[in-house]
Amino acid sequence: MFDIKAIRETPEVFDALWAKRGLEPQTKRILDQDALIRQAMQVMQEAEAARNKSSKLIGQAMAKGDKDEAERLKNEVLGAKNVIAAMSTQIEGEKAQLDARLASLPNLPFADVPEGEDENANVELRKVGSPRTFDFEPQAHDDLGVALGMMDFETAAKMSGSRFVVLSGLLSRLDRALSAFMLDLQTGEHHGYVEHTPPLLVRSDALFGTGQLPKFEEDLYKTTVEHYLIPTAEVSLTNIVRESILDLDSLPRRMTAHTPCFRSEAGSAGRDTKGMIRQHQFNKVELVAITHPDESESEHLRMLGCAEDVLKRLDLPYRVVELCTGDLGFGARRTFDIEVWLPSQKTYREISSISNCGDFQARRMNARYKHAEKDNRFVHTLNGSGLAVGRTLVAILENCQNADGSITLPDALIPYMGGVETIA
Repeated sequence: MFDIKAIRETPEVFDALWAKRGLEPQTKRILDQDALIRQAMQVMQEAEAARNKSSKLIGQAMAKGDKDEAERLKNEVLGAKNVIAAMSTQIEGEKAQLDARLASLPNLPFADVPEGEDENANVELRKVGSPRTFDFEPQAHDDLGVALGMMDFETAAKMSGSRFVVLSGLLSRLDRALSAFMLDLQTGEHHGYVEHTPPLLVRSDALFGTGQLPKFEEDLYKTTVEHYLIPTAEVSLTNIVRESILDLDSLPRRMTAHTPCFRSEAGSAGRDTKGMIRQHQFNKVELVAITHPDESESEHLRMLGCAEDVLKRLDLPYRVVELCTGDLGFGARRTFDIEVWLPSQKTYREISSISNCGDFQARRMNARYKHAEKDNRFVHTLNGSGLAVGRTLVAILENCQNADGSITLPDALIPYMGGVETIA
């Protein structure tokens, strides 16, 4: 949601920033509807004043025995009540339409976000590590996993359909090891995130708060009892502060969680149908920060560094890109993507998106901090993967493979694998 007062004051700023995301001018329709609401409120207030005035005079007329005047005043009160009821209905309807319009609009990008229509206009900021030179033709992760007998798509399809997998043996342990390694790293003294175990089922208002609803309902799995499976732990973690007023000295608040995530991938038909890159169920370690508005940009860079640290310690080559306005997510003001190198595809693929949402989610959740006495202001929220566990497993299989199909594990994972150094 957006501050209607700010839209009234600087409509040109809103239209200019929405235009960078490819939207037509929006503020005229917004302000026209806002004007109707304010006019109706003024009429209702005038009718309430008239009702109250006439109601007081009825008693005086009755005391004087002036029945005609009392009857006239009663009719005025009745007329005022009818106007009040009509205006109340109009205001309620107009507000519902305005709220729906505002809820459907994406966040405003920061003014210096690169402009562009799609991912082709994203800006590479840096590359870290060099892709390995193989003296054999590297295999794709799914071919490696199937050959090892530890990655089974066919069995998963029998019970669940496409875009599912059964991991077993050391690959299942690797999945668990990666989750533990990431959580230990992010909750360590240097990074300082607090681990949480949040609900996997949430109600619609939680998804509205983080911006998945109403726009992306088709990408969600809904149960028969008005709950949704979370598409990311961002939803659960960020909603921990919904409808709260936080003490200033409690900010920034940094949270992390390892959870399964569930996505229908309705908008990705035909993309990455093979392997583990894009599945309906996957594990992820999520990072969320709640900050003072003045600190969100620096916190954004800090969160990016925390996510990058995972890949550095695993010695996996990657690059960082800043998303252009046309590729920016619905709730983000700025997003950095971390893309890991996949030898089989000879390209970098997204493994984490780190986003600063400003006060966009906080307004939808009514999450504030105490700025001063009787002055509560909206916090800023940030989120990102630290990292997507399945895609990290994919990257390890492909980058650490040997000619015989075995996998030499990164040193950082060996303690988490019970001393196992090679999967064969």
